Amino acid sequence: MQENFKNLNSKEAIELLPNLSDSDLKLIIDGDYKKAVIASAKREVKKREEIKRVKALYDFQETIAAKPGCTILGLDEVGRGPLAGPLTVGGVVIKEIVLGLNDSKKLSAKKREEVAKDIKEKAITYKTFSIPPSYIDQLGMTECLKRAFANVVKQIEEEVKVDIILLDGNPLYFDSREVNVIKGDSKCASISAASIVAKVERDTYMESISDKYPEYNFVSNKGYGTSEHIDAIKKYGLSPIHRKSFCTSFMQETLF
Repeated sequence: MQENFKNLNSKEAIELLPNLSDSDLKLIIDGDYKKAVIASAKREVKKREEIKRVKALYDFQETIAAKPGCTILGLDEVGRGPLAGPLTVGGVVIKEIVLGLNDSKKLSAKKREEVAKDIKEKAITYKTFSIPPSYIDQLGMTECLKRAFANVVKQIEEEVKVDIILLDGNPLYFDSREVNVIKGDSKCASISAASIVAKVERDTYMESISDKYPEYNFVSNKGYGTSEHIDAIKKYGLSPIHRKSFCTSFMQETLF
């Protein structure tokens, strides 16, 4: 690309214009052609780098599968550690490139919602399943994880036949097709997608329930044990969506 927009021939200029942002177009109108072209070029480089990064996530999971063309299901959970709210599991089968895929914790809330929307539009299929706090208290986290993952697999397989299941973290041995990938949510496309879909699902629920239990500010802490949340538990006791087994060290009688 030539350095000065004025020096581009008409065909080159026409091809470039649709790729320019509103601010760049304004710069061109104001006569600052060079700045507009450089800004556009920088964005294009950033986009290509992102495509390369995300493509590596897809390549990595294909390498693990070691069977070209097989159907890969990525699973991940959100909400293992909070004091309140459900455990939510996501499962995604996806082959089309989705830019922005990453460990859900590394994305802003706004970015997660944008990427989740793209995942849902491009995925072959996706499902979520949540386990309520009372079950976590009764059965323990490991059993709840197994049940939630098994439920999602069952839902997915009503639509597609799964050849391999990629699971973030340590082995659970809930399915013979299970392959565990440490830090899989930042390495594998389908696990990353599952983590984002699950995170958005759970966060949306916690925000929706916040008005019912305003004392705990769930809209902000999403049920995690922030100092503000723990102080609220000490003051008000436990709500129906708290995990009693997670709050024994500072629990009072419930006020609900």
